[in-house]
Amino acid sequence: SAEEREGPLPFPFLAISPKKQTKTGFSLSDWRNLRNSRHFTLTNRPQKDMITWIYRYDTLFQARGAWLVLCRTRLCFFVSKEVPDMLMRGSQIVMECLLEQGVDTVFGYPGGTILNIYDEFELHGYNEKIHHYLTAHEQGASHAADGYARSTGKVGVCFATSGPGATNLVTGIATAYYDSSPVVFITCNVSENLIGKDSFQEVDITGITMPITKCNFLVKDVNELADVIREAFAIARSGRPGPVLVDIAKNVTAIEGEYQYMPVHEHPNHGRLATLLRRSNRDLKNPEPNRGDIDKLLELISQSQRPMVLVGGGVIRSKGAVPEFRRFIETLDAPVGSTIMGGGACPGDHPLFTGMVGMHGSHASNMATAECDLLIAIGCRFSDRVATDPPSFAANAKIVHIDIDRAEIDKNVQTYHHIIGDARRVLELLNETLPQHDFTAWKAQVFARKELPLKKDDILHAHEILETISDLTG
Repeated sequence: SAEEREGPLPFPFLAISPKKQTKTGFSLSDWRNLRNSRHFTLTNRPQKDMITWIYRYDTLFQARGAWLVLCRTRLCFFVSKEVPDMLMRGSQIVMECLLEQGVDTVFGYPGGTILNIYDEFELHGYNEKIHHYLTAHEQGASHAADGYARSTGKVGVCFATSGPGATNLVTGIATAYYDSSPVVFITCNVSENLIGKDSFQEVDITGITMPITKCNFLVKDVNELADVIREAFAIARSGRPGPVLVDIAKNVTAIEGEYQYMPVHEHPNHGRLATLLRRSNRDLKNPEPNRGDIDKLLELISQSQRPMVLVGGGVIRSKGAVPEFRRFIETLDAPVGSTIMGGGACPGDHPLFTGMVGMHGSHASNMATAECDLLIAIGCRFSDRVATDPPSFAANAKIVHIDIDRAEIDKNVQTYHHIIGDARRVLELLNETLPQHDFTAWKAQVFARKELPLKKDDILHAHEILETISDLTG
């Protein structure tokens, strides 16, 4: 049967170009790929309207460089080798751009100015491709999108309306910014002709969030909308991740503009993003660590008698860094402390783990920090919760800071040496040549530190109750 063999399918196809029409074949494997495509949509539109309809709606999808749409009535594929610019409403362009990025989950709360975007879930069936989680408050949506980004490694997406809807996102945006979480926040403002006139629920959300975003945009031209969203996702996920806000004027979501599907790997070569990269004279890849800096750290390790490692959120954020980090610390055989954001990079029951460092840290971690002669800090920002007194922090140690963000170097604590690069890549290079070490005496000194007793009176404290329950239940 046709379902069991390769080769052309047993029904006609039409190839359409601006100049001529020709017949073409299409293999069964191609059909299977198309059937499973995210952009695949069946239609029962009349045959006579199909060609016009192709150029206006979203039933095009790409396979082997061709763009196709399936007509259910006659089982015909219409193929255009030259991909046309389609006219779409701005609200639909937003949804198509999300599909380009592989987005399948968004969080949000609707309101008047963003209703056109929410309507797209029903009007064109995007609710079957993108799952929307409705929260009870915009702040909850912002934190949910942040949590989604942290747990999956993908870019989180959050929707909100203008005015109070947008301002309710601020805490979530700030959290994502300071914890380096990639989230794209999409808000809709009042129509362009009402901006700047103190209109109902008009707020300058781009101005409000400028200090707590990597970048933000106000879109007033529907033909720039796709470019802006592509740039927003690229900025959110590249380098040190962080939040980006796209504020869209309401009228932009209602009028039609040109849209052409573009795979993610092509985004840096086109439009605003290409201009940005040319101007900055760089690409979206993480900076390659300097080999001389790696060798210098290896030399410092070989000279050290009391090394310690401090792990921060950069190891958690960097994809694939945790296995490399664990290999590194076990080869180094040095005590490991953690910031709040670095929790999980080293298991709590690992024999090298001393606990958190700083204000909320363990006695062993803080004493080891004070007594070590080499402190290797990976992906941390030395906040006031860790370095409570920066001038005296690790006063006896040579501090080596590894971070992807050059702006963090020497910002809070002066370092002896630093390496700029993604945590995973730096650790890979270190692990290639780092020999096995043995700091048994130093570890014994660190782990001999007992936690200071917390009880200073005759009052029964909560921690005593919890410790007793833990002891009784095993």
